[in-house]
Amino acid sequence: MAEWDADLDYIVPSSVLPPFWAKLVVGFVSLVCFARSYDGDFVFDDSEAIVNNKDLRAETPLGDLWHHDFWGSRLSSNTSHKSYRPLTVLTFRMNYYLSGGFHPASFHVVNILLHGGVSVLLVDVFSVLLGGLQYTSKGRRLNLAPRSSVLAALLFAVHPVHTECVAGVVGRADLLGALFFLLSFLGYCKALREANKEGTHSTCWVLLSILLGAVAMLCKEQGITVLGLNAVFDILVIGKLNVLEIVQKVLHKGRSLENPGVLRNGGLLFRMALLALGGAGMLFARWRIMGTGPPAFTEVDNPASFADSMLVRAINYNYYYSLNAWLLLCPWWLCFDWSMGCIPLIKSVGDWRVIAPAALWFCLIGLICQALCSEDSHKRRILTLGLGFLIIPFLPASNLFFRVGFVVAERALYLPSAGYCMLLTCGLGALSRLTKRKKLIAALVLGILFINTLRCVIRSDEWRTEDQLFRSALSVCPLNAKVHYNVGKNLADKGNQTAAIRYYREAVRLNPKYVHAMNNLGNILKERNELQEAEQLLSLAVQIQPDFAAAWMNLGIVQNSLKRFQAAEQSYRTAIKHRRKYPDCYYNLGRLYADLNRHVDALNAWRNATVLKPEHSLAWNNMIILLDNTGNLAQAEAVGREALELIPDDHSLMFSLANVLGKSQKYKESEALFLKAIKAHPNAASYHGNLAVLYHRWGHLDLAKKHYEISLHLDPTASGTKENYGLLRRKLEQMQKKDV
Repeated sequence: MAEWDADLDYIVPSSVLPPFWAKLVVGFVSLVCFARSYDGDFVFDDSEAIVNNKDLRAETPLGDLWHHDFWGSRLSSNTSHKSYRPLTVLTFRMNYYLSGGFHPASFHVVNILLHGGVSVLLVDVFSVLLGGLQYTSKGRRLNLAPRSSVLAALLFAVHPVHTECVAGVVGRADLLGALFFLLSFLGYCKALREANKEGTHSTCWVLLSILLGAVAMLCKEQGITVLGLNAVFDILVIGKLNVLEIVQKVLHKGRSLENPGVLRNGGLLFRMALLALGGAGMLFARWRIMGTGPPAFTEVDNPASFADSMLVRAINYNYYYSLNAWLLLCPWWLCFDWSMGCIPLIKSVGDWRVIAPAALWFCLIGLICQALCSEDSHKRRILTLGLGFLIIPFLPASNLFFRVGFVVAERALYLPSAGYCMLLTCGLGALSRLTKRKKLIAALVLGILFINTLRCVIRSDEWRTEDQLFRSALSVCPLNAKVHYNVGKNLADKGNQTAAIRYYREAVRLNPKYVHAMNNLGNILKERNELQEAEQLLSLAVQIQPDFAAAWMNLGIVQNSLKRFQAAEQSYRTAIKHRRKYPDCYYNLGRLYADLNRHVDALNAWRNATVLKPEHSLAWNNMIILLDNTGNLAQAEAVGREALELIPDDHSLMFSLANVLGKSQKYKESEALFLKAIKAHPNAASYHGNLAVLYHRWGHLDLAKKHYEISLHLDPTASGTKENYGLLRRKLEQMQKKDV
């Protein structure tokens, strides 16, 4: 190995080689690459996994984390994503608690530090994989590949494909999974300290390694694959399995075909048995936890897996592998989402894109031949371990064992990229050995590191806000309906409805079955009073997806606006049928009943909304106002007091209850609530106007005049306030005449 490592002398200076300095340099570079993302927002999937995830809040029992998926849904639910990562969610919860709420910076800083930690650990991992496992007489592990291990770790630290994992907070699952994956591997290496003496090892360290593998799996499902890497390393490095020798014995029938030494090594077989039992136990536990079986993905998530022809599926899966390989080789075109038409399906072998998987397999077969048949034993071992580190962690995302919910996912390349960096380092070492222009190779490596670092900084900046992230994808995946949908949604949230409509329409054009785009577009058209088209879109959405509760509710709102009350009621009822706990739908159903003067039904609907969502201010307000308008002042007062106990800082509830108390001649208490509401929302003209009415009734005419004038200053068009102010002025004039 010394000769291989010496080939990199021009690339990695000797001053970097001491372990402390090597790790310091790698850690520093890894932090610099992604430091730009530290003050970013919660973007894309962060909203669902963090901001809207009740498992992060203190009121949710910690035990619920073990029964919920990554997004906070119960694993037993048919709608669950089945992504079981309780330890990752636990770190989110700790972040939330320690930072005192949803402050993105604290979440981002943890991710950046985790990537730094993984990059530093890889210095040790690469030193073992590239240099072998040897110890001094005092039990200290020798680093026989100091240059190549540092270079491989640097290439990993600055790889732009990692941006999604580091800059996107949900990527913490991959970071934590990788961290414990590497710790498990290093723990397994500890177990093999004495393994060169046949049959000896530390069973405790083997078991600890398996335990760390289980922890990695509880952070991200990919973590279980460390057991496969441990097994390959044990067989090749410790068992010294020589595949070339076995092949030669098989091909030359004249030679005696004895059992390989691996099969006679009792210690190795025992360790393989422990790894196999550990892996089987993890898979069984995972299967039991999933409960209702694998998640149900749709065709737009992974179109190749829904193809009828096995040949079409195989071609497209291999094309996806080639795209992943290209992202590792040239990580310039990166996208937050590769689904929904971003990569059109290959439907025949006549498609020119089949060249990509052919090129991939040409390279892989070449590497595999070298890994198995090279006469250089060190080269065989390095290439085999590099391919193992590249392929084994990728297997869960390969579609080979089960359908996955994506076409290409940059986050799935976080661990496999370590294998790629290892192979690239070997290639650079071989290139350096073959040429006399060492400085040119050094310049090439420095150029790769610099360009990748620059790309990481640029991409980290794009991940800071949703607007930049979504727009960056338009040039990479212009055929991706989800990209256009997300740009439109972001514009709609900012109030730019005209531009949002344009992107929503493009999303629907690219994917005519995109029900979420139809629903959002229908909502905007409803707000713009374009009710006929809104109804058509929402009707089509529920026709495509009959259990789409939100679309049913929005269809009901449109039908209510069109005075088609019976159809609206039916739509609301259908929405509630598909989503039983739907407070907003109960609220809108109550509004429908109020329009039809079905007061009891309206009150019941609003009461259901507040039971399901006690902080539903609009439902409480409507109950108070309806009871007030129908003369049930005592009941209105009781409901108002109940609401304020649950939502004590809601100024609209203070205002509604103050109106009721004023009518009940409880002037002092009414005044206090009006003033409190005005303090919270001083520019509400109606608050000042109604307080003026209270003072008018109460006989505090000067105060009434003051608040009438404030109200009219805020809203000069309020006819009721104008009329009351006129009455007050005439009364004040009459009083002045009497005084005269």
